[in-house]
Amino acid sequence: MRLETHLMTLTAVLLTVSLTGCFAGGGHAAGRGNGERRIKLAMLQPPRSGLSPLSDDAFKLSRWKTAETLVELDRLGEAQPALATEWQQLDRTSWRFVLRDSVEFHDGTAMTPVEVAASLTAAAQGSPKPRILDGVELTARAEGSNAVIITTAAPDPLLPQRLSSPQLAILAASAYKDGGVVSPVNAGTGPYRLVSVEGTSSARLDRFDAYWGAQAEADGVDVQFVPDGTARAAALRTGDADVVEAIPVGQVARIEPGLVHEVPMPRTNTLYLNTASGPFADPAVRAAARAAIDAGTIVDRVYEGRADKAAGLLGPALPWAAGQRESDEYAAALATRAAATAVRGTAIRLGTFTDRAELPEVAVQLEQQLEAAGFSVEQDVREYQHIEADALAGKFDAFILSRATVLDSGDPVAYLYSDFSCTGSFNISQFCDPRVDAALATAAGMPAGPDRRAAIAAAESLILARDAAIPLLHERVIQGESARVAGVERDPRERALITSRTGITGGAQ
Repeated sequence: MRLETHLMTLTAVLLTVSLTGCFAGGGHAAGRGNGERRIKLAMLQPPRSGLSPLSDDAFKLSRWKTAETLVELDRLGEAQPALATEWQQLDRTSWRFVLRDSVEFHDGTAMTPVEVAASLTAAAQGSPKPRILDGVELTARAEGSNAVIITTAAPDPLLPQRLSSPQLAILAASAYKDGGVVSPVNAGTGPYRLVSVEGTSSARLDRFDAYWGAQAEADGVDVQFVPDGTARAAALRTGDADVVEAIPVGQVARIEPGLVHEVPMPRTNTLYLNTASGPFADPAVRAAARAAIDAGTIVDRVYEGRADKAAGLLGPALPWAAGQRESDEYAAALATRAAATAVRGTAIRLGTFTDRAELPEVAVQLEQQLEAAGFSVEQDVREYQHIEADALAGKFDAFILSRATVLDSGDPVAYLYSDFSCTGSFNISQFCDPRVDAALATAAGMPAGPDRRAAIAAAESLILARDAAIPLLHERVIQGESARVAGVERDPRERALITSRTGITGGAQ
């Protein structure tokens, strides 16, 4: 065991030395010897698709502020102007978006309605199609000198929110290569221009002086992809990185407190109960499980207090959710919950996966709490790829899942449909209630705004009233920022990180 510890320490040291060399060496990513004020950024995941905006790599482009969308979302998830300044719905399926004047792509060409329509068409016809367009048939065409018409096959009240997805970023014609390849290098519209990408190791961005909005404070950004969490944390401690994504909980105690910032994530750890077969088909037994669980203990022991105990499925990353639970209607729905029955030796099979390091520990805590209440628990813990099919097939009585509750449109209805509707594609609880389906249909048909949020809360209350799932906690992402950097974005949706306001305060090094 001692040898293993030494090897882990040595590995972390070597990774840190390697990272230091990448940031401070003499290559093009250094940018320090000539007095430039550049931000050193250590990111968790390397590119998976060559930074194609049609993949999840689009979120990196968004976090670097190099590629932009027609609209962006505010804290409540409502659409605000970006590359489009205004929009209106023309009929049930068509919308008109007016484009911002005098926007220039990084390759020097002008953003026109033709370019915007072509960019959206490339996404709609992509193979595979971007996740944000799953089940959506979208067409776009230029109208006049300053607008595009976007049409969907079926009515989509959330189309403006959908267009905020980084996967629908607007790029210059030069980005689109033969064979469906899309390269964002020198093709975006943001305050930083993506100059180069070195495989899965690094990327360089320079300030774009012709940006349409506020000029970037920094001269550029030097990105290193560092999957090892210990190395990322060490780079922050030693000053070899200015901004660090996703510091592991176990490393936080080794970092100066003022350099660590916790950001609520739209991700909930939830215990899904099989409502169709086995012991939890009985609502009273589900209620007994709910009564047995102390989520606060899990937050303290597994997450070292760096998570939020769940009051519902939707957490503090959605700032409106807590207020919705104060309504009389919400309380009335929860009052219909079944009363807990006594359980004596009731056998249940509890599953989870190893890919998220905390979940096996959560399973241990839940086993102890459920057995204290009279359940007999058998655990089944595997890699996610080897357990997902069994979970979806209803082969577990209970399953622990870390689940994103807000998908690409910034709205939780898609998640609730997927997990809790009768035809949901990710219905681990095997749950089906016509009242819940009707509530979800009502929410889905509403435009963004207070009425939609109230309808979402009503659906949540009905799901919790049936104990189809027991929300445990809401995760946080732990972000590191050195003392020499300011204006770093702390975004629960993880769409923004480096912006025009992010700058170096301590001088060039």
